[in-house]
Amino acid sequence: MSKIEEKLKQLGILLEPAKAPVANYLGSKRDGDLLYVSGRKSELSGAVGSDVTEKQAKTAARDTLVIMLAIIKQDIGDLDLIDGVVKLQGFIRSSDNFMRQPQILDGATELLIELFGESGKHARTATGVHQLPYGATIQLDMILKMKST
Repeated sequence: MSKIEEKLKQLGILLEPAKAPVANYLGSKRDGDLLYVSGRKSELSGAVGSDVTEKQAKTAARDTLVIMLAIIKQDIGDLDLIDGVVKLQGFIRSSDNFMRQPQILDGATELLIELFGESGKHARTATGVHQLPYGATIQLDMILKMKST
């Protein structure tokens, strides 16, 4: 078991088998030392500030990251091949007056730092949007730096 998977286990997080993409794209694609991870949506639906609470959305951001980690593991075989997190981008379905998107995205950011330490710190964008695929509350994508092979 990889060190990252061991940390996930200690946190009580089990990686479920990765679901196939819903359209014609790859779950991730490597280019040199970078791994581009396609956007994945949360299981939670609704807009933050009207249908969904901040706490629920922050948890959904963390849960969505776990879904992404399962895809990454499936694609690269070993999460220990990740050298660090370059960028996390989060889209948060928001009601008209909701403006705390960065605090929602912290759900994913905090887990990345827990798992990868200093190399888990990253650049990021938290954007409020009117709609996401299938009515999801959260959609994340990410760029990772990979260890040289």
